Amino acid sequence: MSTDLNRTMIELGVKAREASCALAQLETDVKNRALRFAAQGLRDRAAAIKEANALDMAAGRDKGLDKAMLDRLMLDDKRIEAMAAGLEDIARLPDPVGRVLDAWDRPNGLHIERVAVPLGVIGIIYESRPNVTADASALCLKSGNAAILRGGSESFHSTSAILDAIHDGLDQAGIDRAAIQMVPTPDRAAVGIMLTMHDYIDVLVPRGGKSLIRRVREESRIPLFQHLDGNCHTYVEASAPLDMARKVVLNAKMRRTGICGATETLLVDRAAVATHLPVLVKDLLDAGCAVRGDESALAADIRATPASEEDWRTEYLDAIIAVKVVDGVDDAIRHINAHGSSHTEAILTEDRQSAEKFLRGCHSAICLWNASTQFADGGEFGMGAEIGISTGKLHARGPVGLDQLCTMKYVVYGHGQVRPG
Repeated sequence: MSTDLNRTMIELGVKAREASCALAQLETDVKNRALRFAAQGLRDRAAAIKEANALDMAAGRDKGLDKAMLDRLMLDDKRIEAMAAGLEDIARLPDPVGRVLDAWDRPNGLHIERVAVPLGVIGIIYESRPNVTADASALCLKSGNAAILRGGSESFHSTSAILDAIHDGLDQAGIDRAAIQMVPTPDRAAVGIMLTMHDYIDVLVPRGGKSLIRRVREESRIPLFQHLDGNCHTYVEASAPLDMARKVVLNAKMRRTGICGATETLLVDRAAVATHLPVLVKDLLDAGCAVRGDESALAADIRATPASEEDWRTEYLDAIIAVKVVDGVDDAIRHINAHGSSHTEAILTEDRQSAEKFLRGCHSAICLWNASTQFADGGEFGMGAEIGISTGKLHARGPVGLDQLCTMKYVVYGHGQVRPG
């Protein structure tokens, strides 16, 4: 491994650690000004960002990136404006730093508070989706954390151009550029070094394909916010109004097939086979979605093809869906907990008892009742943006927004108390 690369990475870590100390003490209005200036920087630099993205898109096509990856990589005026608006949304959100989470008094007169504080330095390793650069930068800045960004080699030019706009905002607000840094090389060896930088990075957030996240899980010496994949399910019970089920299922699968909140498996109540299954399968096929189904799904439409056991565990990120008939809500829960990835699940039903059983019984980070799984997104949750979806069970679950990028400490107020011996 290159000594120069090691030196470069350590320099990033040292600068980030120093910047994090200053960030933790910044006033809210300073952070908000930086975010608003950065948003304007994205708009001002839109042409340059699109030019950089065109280079990445051309290289991606030459490398044979699939349709889902290219869709994640692509930036246009609408997506650039969405990034800018996202920064402004985060500027309008309450500052999570310094919140008093709990407080109490002890009989000896001590007053104790549990207070939200930044995590410190957050490393984000991601692939393909360059908008993560803006979202992660903004969330880290507002929550008082320094960030080290390592975008994928396929988005290197786009990430660099977006970071230029973020640095515009930092400069105008008088914040050290080291608050948000980017690994300056697409060399994959840099990832290996990041995974060992426990003296400089407090939390890692991997976002990308299974191979990247698996590598990070296996090699990291740093705590993680992570999910392996988004094998999301929608379960349709017999009481679900057919018109609603048709609308929600089609949206959950086909709105954007390449996002982690897209439904990958459709489960249908056996009591709804006659009323719902043929229509839902036909809608999906007519919309250009391949259906891989069990015997009942195959009987519903001759265009469906047989599902294998592997299909129940697959995140397609494409216009493909697995369809299975289950024996009620308990069977649906068993299937999801056995084959899912603890990401996002939805039930469509008018039966409150079934819905509440589903919402309690599924182990996933996000569970919805009568809504599309594509709402699995920090922006849709009112968080302004997200740094990722966490499917782990410690500290942060679901969309990781501002509050989840804080830890806590105890602040104790006394007036000369000593502990008796």
